[in-house]
Amino acid sequence: MLELKDLKVEVSGKEILHGVNLKINDAETHVLFGPNGAGKTTLLMAIMGFPEYKITGGSILFNGEDITDLPLHERARKGIGMSFQRPPTIKGVKTHQVIELSARNGISIDEAAKELNLGHLLNRDVNDGFSGGEIKRSELAQLMAQQPSFVLLDEPESGVDLENISLLGGAINKLLQKDMKRQRVNSGLIITHTGYILDYVDADVGHLLIEGIVPCAGNPREMLHHIKENGYEVCAICPTNC
Repeated sequence: MLELKDLKVEVSGKEILHGVNLKINDAETHVLFGPNGAGKTTLLMAIMGFPEYKITGGSILFNGEDITDLPLHERARKGIGMSFQRPPTIKGVKTHQVIELSARNGISIDEAAKELNLGHLLNRDVNDGFSGGEIKRSELAQLMAQQPSFVLLDEPESGVDLENISLLGGAINKLLQKDMKRQRVNSGLIITHTGYILDYVDADVGHLLIEGIVPCAGNPREMLHHIKENGYEVCAICPTNC
């Protein structure tokens, strides 16, 4: 579904990603580990198409089509959706309005709100005075309304208590069609710093992003255990980087 070929990205004239190669097939959920400042969010922003994240080399293929030069809204229309680590507060725009604007294929706003216990926030300005868990739930409600086939999630467990992580995990599983008995096709890439989300969402492959490249992939739980035991410093000097 998604393939990155030698992707190079710069922000404000500084190269952050130095040639990332990564491939995610249909119906696969991948997670991305890496230290602070490694470029994890930059990678997701570049895939989504934010213009501040300038692609200086390589390519992004989505369902076999080169989307490297497509604007953000065209990528969203093709089926890519994103939940941000720190989304902005939008004064004057109600939460139900932004969910309605995201909605496709007759999705019920009330259904998405009920799924994420969001009903009491629908008439409030987007993210204004929301807790960390409420912000994440609002973000996922927008994604559930959008129904993307490929989901980018930037640290969904960040600033969220255990009760909300469980709720978010259920919503993410629905987005990724993991609750379906028929064959699923949706895929996703999840940035996780703590790894808590792996207790609620089963991931197929883990990747390490360090020093602007993705040097290895493996079993996500084994990788997380290694990182917790040894830290990213060992990953940086390991000959195989895994």
